[in-house]
Amino acid sequence: MILNKSDFGDEFVWGVAASAFQTEGSSFTDGKGPSIWDEFSKKKGKIFSGHSADISCDFYNHYIGDIALMKSMHINNFRFSFSWSRIFPKGNDELNSNGVAFYDRVIDLCLEFGITPWVTLYHWDLPQALQQKNGWANREIVDHFSDYVSFCINHFGDRVKHWMILNEPMVYTGAGYFLGIHAPGKRGMDNFIPAIHHSALSQAAGINIAKQLRSDLEVGTTFSCSAIHPHTCREKDIKAADKVDALVNRLFVEPLCGMGYPAESLPFLKRIEKFMLQGDDKALQAVPDFIGIQNYTREVVKHSYFTPYIKSSLVSAKKRVKEVTDMEWEVYPQAMHEMLHRFSKYNYKKIYVTENGAAFPDSVSNGKVHDPKRKNYLQSNIAEILKAKAEGVNVEGYFVWSFTDNFEWAEGYRPRFGLVHVNYDTQKRIIKDSGHWYSGFLSGV
Repeated sequence: MILNKSDFGDEFVWGVAASAFQTEGSSFTDGKGPSIWDEFSKKKGKIFSGHSADISCDFYNHYIGDIALMKSMHINNFRFSFSWSRIFPKGNDELNSNGVAFYDRVIDLCLEFGITPWVTLYHWDLPQALQQKNGWANREIVDHFSDYVSFCINHFGDRVKHWMILNEPMVYTGAGYFLGIHAPGKRGMDNFIPAIHHSALSQAAGINIAKQLRSDLEVGTTFSCSAIHPHTCREKDIKAADKVDALVNRLFVEPLCGMGYPAESLPFLKRIEKFMLQGDDKALQAVPDFIGIQNYTREVVKHSYFTPYIKSSLVSAKKRVKEVTDMEWEVYPQAMHEMLHRFSKYNYKKIYVTENGAAFPDSVSNGKVHDPKRKNYLQSNIAEILKAKAEGVNVEGYFVWSFTDNFEWAEGYRPRFGLVHVNYDTQKRIIKDSGHWYSGFLSGV
């Protein structure tokens, strides 16, 4: 199938995505406070090969060149996040003017180049000072986050018109407050349950605050999602898939739109009632201008008697299929089509695909990076988006994850997702073949 940008219409948004902690570096520069990922990365055995994001892509010092490179590739929309602890080093009260000035420079340069900034307010890097008060497991976080949102909208809202409140709350609460494999490394239901509820409250509060402060903004939030398929047609596997689906795909979108938590599929969610205060049912709700979905793959699920709470386990993609990415995720573009239809049933005004991409082994040869698997992955996923759009799904944009290679959380620098290769020793950038393809696609060549 030959893809043409024009097939999507003139109003369809095309862009790239990145996040502060994964790209900025300068972790303790110019007054920035430590985040939970700065602390977590210091712990032995938590990050692949002991990698650190202290320098990363050094976007803090290379943003001018990176944004100019973006413009040269015909990319006109840039999704990035603010580091909360660069703006408020302790999470509240004390403002760091140097951090504010940095984001002012980034935004102003984007606008100068004709690139529209799309800002994510929280992409996992909670100020460590707030984690010392139990972070998302402490209800006070809702007020601190609300204050942070208010400042950002008031200060940057004259220039930034597109806002995303939270990035993938299911991932940072599940991996960070239940499994302990991501920052802050907490484990168990006693951490997970309150973190879910306070994140869901903050999600709605952030949307409502932003829309109340300025009427000229487009405000949304993003959800991770995966197509969840049962391993067999046995009733046990079907029930297992339903539980995983509720956890992965329904947990945060349904309370936002007034449906409450999916406790009928996940009885352990009834524990949230302990943390519910009067009025919380309404406080969980907001009406965003859009939702972002972030899909990379599907998961196949089977019944597992020994797995607590959900009695389900994933069937490894490596055991099921030949082609997996460096993250050991199945290449399954049909998941994108399925998830777009799935989330369209919540009847939001617009859906943007705010992340989609793939990590494959990349190497530089004669100054070039040939990455046909990534190019094929992007093309096949974009084709599925076009198919869903033609079927009536209100999908209105697509952002590639990611613009450059970056620090991939617990996986360190091993997986490379970028359209642009980064040499972490020299900070040299090389546009990969996939990046050249995307550039040509965007320019209509």
